[in-house]
Amino acid sequence: MGEDKRLAAVVALAQGMAAAHTPRECWQAAALGACHALDGTFAALSVWERELGRLRVLANVGDRAPDEEEFPEAETYPVHQFPEITEFLHERWAGGGGPNAWVETAEGAAAGTPGYFHQRVAALRRRGRGCCVVAPVVLHGRAWGELYVARAAGAPAFARADSEFATVLAAVVAAGIAQTERLEEARRLAYTDALTGLANRRAVDVCLEEAVERHRAEGAVVSLVVCDLNGLKRVNDTLGHAVGDRLLERFGSVLSLCGAMVPDALVARLGGDEFCLVAVGPPADDVVKAADELCRRAGELEPGEGVACGVASTEEAIGEVRDARRLFRLADAAQYRAKALRLDRPVVAGREGPGDPVVRLADEPPPSHAERRRFRGRRP
Repeated sequence: MGEDKRLAAVVALAQGMAAAHTPRECWQAAALGACHALDGTFAALSVWERELGRLRVLANVGDRAPDEEEFPEAETYPVHQFPEITEFLHERWAGGGGPNAWVETAEGAAAGTPGYFHQRVAALRRRGRGCCVVAPVVLHGRAWGELYVARAAGAPAFARADSEFATVLAAVVAAGIAQTERLEEARRLAYTDALTGLANRRAVDVCLEEAVERHRAEGAVVSLVVCDLNGLKRVNDTLGHAVGDRLLERFGSVLSLCGAMVPDALVARLGGDEFCLVAVGPPADDVVKAADELCRRAGELEPGEGVACGVASTEEAIGEVRDARRLFRLADAAQYRAKALRLDRPVVAGREGPGDPVVRLADEPPPSHAERRRFRGRRP
């Protein structure tokens, strides 16, 4: 491959990774770009999980063997079977060299290789491949994983120039992965409550809007639990905000535990002493059961005073739910009633008959100050 084509391949690889929106898309773009750049028929990207002592395959692209999934859940290899990821890199760096790529063939060692490794050679033969080039991916000054590109049996073997080019490609992949990790961390922070580690209001807004759209399009059951932790102001005023923060953290853990009773539920802190749970799909009774358990466990938290809990579900007699705002009004009205009556159980909107005061309360235009309290979404 000429210099112009190689430069174009590098640019295409970088652009493909930059256009990725998720880690999976990034891994796939890295493997596809490297496979194309090196005229391979198959490529894989793997990460070195140091704490587990293994290489975990993130993405397989190209002509995959029957046992190779595109995004495998459990394709891992003990690092001791492929020691070059550690030993070769260490020897190179200790001698002042760089993390260069090397080539293996179905017959054994080839260009730039640290030695003969039976497992790689056996894998090539087993999967009908004639050669491979392996390039360490180095991130933040340490081995992160490896980029692997192979050619089918009978195709020309990779040469030294290919291994040198693979080293360059691995550096581009490392830069793309670093960028993706930074973006993922930014996204995580944008949708996570800093104190409890739960989702925040922004994440709830996105989830609930999508959930209501699914309800309107497919009839999916959408349930919302809104909780108000009782006694937080007293704790802050008498014991200090550090104790209050600890109470919020402990309640967040309890909410997370109870939320696990409902498949794929989102648990979140809306702000202050207000929390919620969003469930899409499970029956309303399952969500109410989880909310009931939440009230029981919250009542045991010291120095708190339990929790006021309201539930609204599209499966109940609450009228048409056209948007997330109405579901929030219903759940918040139910929570308000639970607080006013000092109940140690959830109040469920629509379960008090045709004259349900919760539904009536939710449908009444609230005064401006109550509007601000009830629809916490405008609060940072």
